[in-house]
Amino acid sequence: MAGRRKFLKIAGATGIAGLTGLAGCTGDGGDGDGTESGGSGTTSGTTAGTTESGPTDLTFTLTPAESDVDVQQQYQPMFDYLESEADVSITSSVAADYAAVYSSLESGQTDVADAAPAIAIQSADNDVAEVAGIRIAYGAAKYFSLLTTTPDSDIEQLSDLEGETVAFADRLSTSGSIFPLYMLKQAGLDTGGAPNGTPNDFEGQWSDHSQARETLINRDPVKAAGTGAFSTAPHVPKDQFPQQFLDMSAENDGDLGTESPELQLLQCSNPIPRAPILIRSGLDETVKSDVTDALLNATEEDLINEDLSDDQQLWFTGLSEGSVEDYQPVRDAFEELGVELGNA
Repeated sequence: MAGRRKFLKIAGATGIAGLTGLAGCTGDGGDGDGTESGGSGTTSGTTAGTTESGPTDLTFTLTPAESDVDVQQQYQPMFDYLESEADVSITSSVAADYAAVYSSLESGQTDVADAAPAIAIQSADNDVAEVAGIRIAYGAAKYFSLLTTTPDSDIEQLSDLEGETVAFADRLSTSGSIFPLYMLKQAGLDTGGAPNGTPNDFEGQWSDHSQARETLINRDPVKAAGTGAFSTAPHVPKDQFPQQFLDMSAENDGDLGTESPELQLLQCSNPIPRAPILIRSGLDETVKSDVTDALLNATEEDLINEDLSDDQQLWFTGLSEGSVEDYQPVRDAFEELGVELGNA
């Protein structure tokens, strides 16, 4: 099924409602970059429970990677699959951002969640949730973050972005914010309080992966975009990518450089472990085991929504076993940025 659809979707989020999951950072809590509190949906307020004769009720909370995709439609095959394989009844909800996912898990309103690695780390540190599985796409267990610019800009290297505007995805998005900021800091730029606060050497704008790409393309003041490779790699010619990306990335599927307009690669990150599905630590152990086993046994065919077009399908093709230890590279990036993940 690898040729059935383009690899376009990665864990990310819509606009920011305020970083309630970040602590130890300076700066304002939100900067008017899209979605206010509540976002495109709210958690249902239900907690897991069983009846003597019926399935266990679970709430599955999602965060869309891109604003032009109905993430609940994408995930419907997974919900149907879990209901048939794990004897559960799924109610889905859409959170405003990753920080809201963490808050919902912590309060017990969410039982299973689409989450960023940052939330996996924070959840494990506070015994809120566990990694049920790490998502994979066409056999690729790791992915990449890109910083791109337009070919007609005067930006040739990351240090040229001093004093310029850079667009990012969700502030807690690993590939759309944390690793782009990490690369900028390693290039010598002062990232200040970002991602929670304001960078010192450049201006940051946070939204989602597709909006970050489109603002780079359409708004002259924006000189670069930090996104997951799925969002911008089709706009970058293949000969600009490092060999490591070509060897490991699911985006190297014949689509590199095929989308217009052309973008120019400034830097590609090191490989990043893909985003997890989290399951609440306080959930009944039998239910937790049944849901985890079902997730790990899901096939690509189980995750397809035949009513959606190819480019609207779920971005991942299965899950592999994993734990929070797999996300040490992400923890290292947070530490380099001076961000402490904890309760705010």
